[in-house]
Amino acid sequence: QVQLRESGGDLVQAGGSLRLSCAASESISSFESMDWYRQAPGKRREWVATISRGGVTDYADSVRGRFTISTDNAKNTLYLQMNSVKFEDMADYYCHAYRDYMYYWGRGTQVTVSS
Repeated sequence: QVQLRESGGDLVQAGGSLRLSCAASESISSFESMDWYRQAPGKRREWVATISRGGVTDYADSVRGRFTISTDNAKNTLYLQMNSVKFEDMADYYCHAYRDYMYYWGRGTQVTVSS
């Protein structure tokens, strides 16, 4: 069973930076794509960013230019570098992976933004 474990969530001041990590129990190169999603209180979970096995990335308009998704295959880890953090970025962030018609989720890490 694939396990994804997020970390790095913290209290960050608006305008600051934070890096989230997602450690996988298996080689991340086996996944066709990996993503970050987020869910703010009272809101639906929304897609944030995607990276394909080939390294192609895509971002939600709300984070493009501020967030960067990346992987370290040697560490089997997915990252989300969050810069110029805004109050509206406050949410629980979830790691997601797709392989062979199967979807895998982590349990999330909380990002709190102070003004």
